[in-house]
Amino acid sequence: MTEDTHAAKTGPCGVDPRLLELLICPVTRGPLKLDAEACELISTKAKLAYPIRNGMPIMLDSEARDLDLDPT
Repeated sequence: MTEDTHAAKTGPCGVDPRLLELLICPVTRGPLKLDAEACELISTKAKLAYPIRNGMPIMLDSEARDLDLDPT
């Protein structure tokens, strides 16, 4: 096998697309939506946005941005 076969494929924001399919909101255990422009994972039920930094989703509610407080 070649090195390319073992290399992880990266998707939006440098995250492996297979990982994005598996992640759930740690607060609600519900689905997440990717906001590729902001590099965040959005939990509409919890109204939280989890940041993605250097290709790593930060799945801590203490690091999440509260969407209720967002003026947009």
